[in-house]
Amino acid sequence: MPQPEIPAWPQVDFGSFGEVESKPLSRIQKLTAGYLTRNWTMIPHVTHNDEVDITRLEKLKEELAARHADVKISPLMFLMKAAVGALRAFPQFNASLDAAFTNVIYKKYFHVGVAVDTPMGLLVAVVRDCDKKGIEELAREVAAVSKKAREKGLTMPEMSGGCFTISSLGGIGGTSFTPIINAPEVAILGVCPSQWKPARAVDDSTSWRLMLPLSLSYDHRLINGADAARFVRHIAKLLAAPESLLT
Repeated sequence: MPQPEIPAWPQVDFGSFGEVESKPLSRIQKLTAGYLTRNWTMIPHVTHNDEVDITRLEKLKEELAARHADVKISPLMFLMKAAVGALRAFPQFNASLDAAFTNVIYKKYFHVGVAVDTPMGLLVAVVRDCDKKGIEELAREVAAVSKKAREKGLTMPEMSGGCFTISSLGGIGGTSFTPIINAPEVAILGVCPSQWKPARAVDDSTSWRLMLPLSLSYDHRLINGADAARFVRHIAKLLAAPESLLT
């Protein structure tokens, strides 16, 4: 059956309905629109949602913050380290299709992209060799690159070469969302604000646990749903024992 043609974009005189104001898109917005349209159209997205227990992580984070008051340490740094562990355990997530869609390239390095909300639009800063950096070093690097992204913007080399991207709405709100994969990567992790929730123990007692919502969008051409669920559960396992992520 032939595919239906996509209708042209509606040409509307919005001013005929009431007062309007027209502003041109910024250069970043124009570039981002093109990339996002390409990625959403060409990649078959599926999003897996889950919650992970970060009660112990929160306590450890507070201890580290007390020792390193000059730098902001957040769950993002632990997520970056946990992502590295999951990428090691599931190599198909640390991969890309080549431009001809005939070969899968498996990467042996671990560069993690961090989405930064800037006045110019969303930019993704790539932090390199996250497997070789500790939590404090990652915190300093993320702070520096985020500051540069907001004040001056980032160069293409600073936004290239990522293996996996993390997009966090932790400081804003939400319970889940579908982040768009940053091609040629094959997965992206969305993060929403953590919430305290009651949990029932084996002895029927109830305790309060700090739960972090995660939304993993993945390329269904290379990754199936079962592996996506295992990938997030592996992240959950690492975050539940955050001391192992300190180095």
